[in-house]
Amino acid sequence: MEWWNMQISQVEKMLKTDREKGLQSGEASKRLTLDGKNRLEQERGRQGFFWKLLAQFNDFMILLLIGAAAVSFVVSCWNGEKDFVDSAIIIAIVVLNALLGVVQESKAEKALEALQELSAPKARVLRDRKEREIPAEDVTAGDILLLSAGDYICADGRLFESRGLQTEESAITGESLAIEKETGILPAKLQIGDRRNMVLSGSYVMKGKGKAIVTATGMDTEIGHIAALLAKQEDNETPLQKKLGETGKLLGIGALAICGVIFFMGLLRREEPFQMFMTSVSLAVAAIPEGLPAIVTIVLAIGMQRMSKKNTIIRRLPAVETLGGAEVICSDKTGTLTQNRMKVTKLADIGKGLEKNEEKQRLILTLFALCNDAKREGTRIAAEPTEKALAEAAEEGGVSLKALWQEMPRIGEVPFSSERKLMTTVHRSGEKWISVTKGAPDVLLEKCSRCLDGKGQTAFDNRRKSEARLKNGKMAAEALRVVAVAFREWEEEPLFFTAEALEKELTFAGMAGMMDPPRPEAREAVEVCKKAGIRPVMITGDHALTAQAIAAQLGIYTHGDRIITGQELEQMDEEELGRKAADCTVFARVSPEHKVRIVKAFQKEGKVVAMTGDGVNDAPALKAADIGCAMGKNGTEVAKGAADMVLMDDHFATIVEAVREGRGIYDNIRKAVHFLLSSNIGEIITIFVAMLLGWATPLLPIQLLWVNLVTDSLPAIALGLDPAEKDIMERPPRRETSLFGGGMGSRIAVEGMMIGMLALLAFGIGHIYFDGGREYITGRTMAFAVLSLSQLVHAFNMRTEHSLCQISLGSNLFLVGAFFVGCLLQVGVIMAEPLAAVFQVCPLTGKEWAIVTGLALVPLPVVELEKWKDRVISAKTEKKQNAET
Repeated sequence: MEWWNMQISQVEKMLKTDREKGLQSGEASKRLTLDGKNRLEQERGRQGFFWKLLAQFNDFMILLLIGAAAVSFVVSCWNGEKDFVDSAIIIAIVVLNALLGVVQESKAEKALEALQELSAPKARVLRDRKEREIPAEDVTAGDILLLSAGDYICADGRLFESRGLQTEESAITGESLAIEKETGILPAKLQIGDRRNMVLSGSYVMKGKGKAIVTATGMDTEIGHIAALLAKQEDNETPLQKKLGETGKLLGIGALAICGVIFFMGLLRREEPFQMFMTSVSLAVAAIPEGLPAIVTIVLAIGMQRMSKKNTIIRRLPAVETLGGAEVICSDKTGTLTQNRMKVTKLADIGKGLEKNEEKQRLILTLFALCNDAKREGTRIAAEPTEKALAEAAEEGGVSLKALWQEMPRIGEVPFSSERKLMTTVHRSGEKWISVTKGAPDVLLEKCSRCLDGKGQTAFDNRRKSEARLKNGKMAAEALRVVAVAFREWEEEPLFFTAEALEKELTFAGMAGMMDPPRPEAREAVEVCKKAGIRPVMITGDHALTAQAIAAQLGIYTHGDRIITGQELEQMDEEELGRKAADCTVFARVSPEHKVRIVKAFQKEGKVVAMTGDGVNDAPALKAADIGCAMGKNGTEVAKGAADMVLMDDHFATIVEAVREGRGIYDNIRKAVHFLLSSNIGEIITIFVAMLLGWATPLLPIQLLWVNLVTDSLPAIALGLDPAEKDIMERPPRRETSLFGGGMGSRIAVEGMMIGMLALLAFGIGHIYFDGGREYITGRTMAFAVLSLSQLVHAFNMRTEHSLCQISLGSNLFLVGAFFVGCLLQVGVIMAEPLAAVFQVCPLTGKEWAIVTGLALVPLPVVELEKWKDRVISAKTEKKQNAET
């Protein structure tokens, strides 16, 4: 219902109320019974802890890991070892991930609970012709809401009386300034922020008094619509979660296929069926990197700790990595890119040279400080944003507010009204009196007959008035909010403190232009984003002109970029919005629903979208985005509850640091995946090729599980701790749709075959030259040692796609430690006779160890050669592309 477009009498008639009497108590009770209490609905049907936990196991990779744990348990029992470490590790990983998933699910519930807490506990209404204070939840449609400064507004309403009423609605509309309210009829098609004859639930009264007819309560209010929108937004899987899910399915299916192929190949060779079953299943277990979920969790958790030291609190683990892949950052303006406080940035008067005339500046600022309702509370100034900005500017200009207010006390005033658009105060100044009037320049100029120029007071003729209007227009074009000030000196105390008596024959002094200024660090952060290939987009509830000016100062908007308003967006379907969003950098005067549409439009184009914001109106979009970033200092609890991460210093620049960390984390996860899969493929190749060649099995099931345990844990975790490479923020955002993109899949296959062939070579050398071609124990021992040690050596290759010569060995001491621990464990198993008997190996001689060491080191030069070849090919391709362009 477009209440703002109706006469008050029509609103009264439709809601069956009386603005002079209010509702009868009996009628109000009936409406509360019919429409429900004035509160936001609780989310229903929430699952208990057990069912939430159970739901976490509904995943192919998780079910496969549970199967792997069961098989590992059976293998240990069959071998009589009673060594269930592998099974325990797998189950611990699965349970840890499930618990983390349950914790994450509480995010949306907390956001809705925070919304419920926004409603005011009490409200003043007119009931039975009397003013009454009642619980806010008992307010119903048709109630007459009585408003005064400091009140929280608990329902939406149509104003019918306003005495200088100003409300602060930034949390709902994104409008950074206090809104001056009016009572007249407004056009039908208006965005929320332009409905100046309406008050909104969740906002509060900054100044003045007013009365309104309640038009909507509970979920029917604008904030209720936001709550409904927030509840509809599902927690999307992050790109990393999707990729790990795809990888898990691929590996699982591949492992089952390997299990079947090797089992049937063994049967064809007339091997003992149970022995072949256990070998093939052990190999399938080895093929699944069961440590991957734990490694990813550990890497993300460590990244979360690093980011907490940089004022970023992560509420959802995968969010650490997701921001690293961001291609678009949609940022709210107020409080995120700007400081969410008004500041005087420009003064103007009649004539030239004001910037050098400190005395004239101080006079203008003194007048603004006199005609001002600001109050000093300790070290801070308390006032609505405009008056606070003027008072702060006066202090910065050398005016002592305390001394000024004592020397020139206020003895009378005419309060601001939206009809007059002026405010006047009267002060005693020694033996004389002075009245000061401030307000809208276009109105105040017509009240002036004289003005101050460089020589003193002079006639305010048409030429000078035109000059003032021109300066006002230029300041407004710079998206400044302009306030003018004038004065009149009195020989005797004015008889009447009325607008008619005081607001005439004034002397024009000057104007002040103010704005919500950009954060100092935001422009540099925007530049870094662009350099990193990330596109910053401003989304705001402010007017297009204001948004464009701020965006241009920050470097977000450049000439030729598109600006789309909420009204224009209403006329677009999803396809047109997606097409026009491609070259749009500013979305202005938008509603919460629009913000969600914008985020989803970028997502449909295949972009990874980050959204920043601080208001209630940002919450649905924060939740819909791939990564939601809320402001910690000035952000509402609703925004924090809906977000994946919270920036504790409210700095847009902190996002850049988070992107850097996220990119490093993704690189490290890819390193771990690369290492694990190339190693596991090496194990598969060893068994599979031996079967094809008709050889004996090079490795026994217990040996396969041991290699898997030694190499899939500490080295992979250590790779997750690698520091980010220096050029990480000079690369474009990653575009791979798979963890194996960018040629990683082929490198994994090549390196896996290399490791497998080295193990087979060790098996052949050991069997032929040291077993004498009779037994297999030395061959298996050497294959066992080479397979394990070559993987430990290969871990160093993963650290960079550049040459290892370009990085310091000591920059990742965790990996060095993991290497030595792995080597000691492997050597201990072979050389300690009790352990050698368990693993069916024999101690090796010095000559045998020399051969094992030589083969284990082969991955270093081979992979260095591979990297050199890739760099040469990449350089040639780039040169060719440059030549073509």
